[in-house]
Amino acid sequence: MTLTPIKPNIALYPVELQPLLSGAKLYDSSCSPEASVIFIEKDSGYFLKSAPKGTLEREAAMTRYFHTKGLSANVLHYSSDAYDWLMTEKIKGDDCITEKYLAQPERLCDTLAERLALLHNTDFTDCPIPNHSAWLLAGAEQGKQKHMFDRCIANAYGFKNPEEAWAIVETHGHLLESNTLLHGDYCLPNIILDNWQFSGFIDLDTAGVGDRHVDLFWATWTLFFNLKTDKYRERFIDAYGRTQVDKDLLRVVAAIEVFG
Repeated sequence: MTLTPIKPNIALYPVELQPLLSGAKLYDSSCSPEASVIFIEKDSGYFLKSAPKGTLEREAAMTRYFHTKGLSANVLHYSSDAYDWLMTEKIKGDDCITEKYLAQPERLCDTLAERLALLHNTDFTDCPIPNHSAWLLAGAEQGKQKHMFDRCIANAYGFKNPEEAWAIVETHGHLLESNTLLHGDYCLPNIILDNWQFSGFIDLDTAGVGDRHVDLFWATWTLFFNLKTDKYRERFIDAYGRTQVDKDLLRVVAAIEVFG
């Protein structure tokens, strides 16, 4: 996580948050153009995310839900006016792209797999997003209409063009189930460890009850992408539980995600 000191106009933030911001050291920790994130260096630390109106509602709901399971940060504030605002407590530790974790790839791979298996065995009663698979397929349809096509994923899975990938989605997309609690973007930057002990998940805007192969796809992808090699894929699958993994469904998820 990169922190850049900033001095924003606090008057532009929600009135109820201004006392917390006042007098604190503030840092820009944004990592995408879709949302602005500032780190508030006060007490044990806070993160405040802002994004276009309505875009953080799902993340707020799923972060609250994961917090009830002991899996994420406490949500201190969510509001939606001209913009959405989401404030959470800082989770103790560092994300998994911190050098001390990347320097031990075998241990990191095993930790990633074991933690995912635990997540996928978590009770999802009353989850506010009960059908992630339908949402995922609808998003792929929208991406196709917008001519989105992720060449990196396509090349890795051998999809020559959007038509080839979409044919797989149309033929096999219905096979995805909604019977497992998912992170939805199970990648190294979204998992926080404290000296190798799990602390929590962040960025839960695509979480919900869906098909385990969504998280399995992103887990194997992040190992490939962040470690610059695909040598840990089979080790990860063994550590997670090979009998639980259908490689044909991983390819279906990949075909869906190229349109994401």
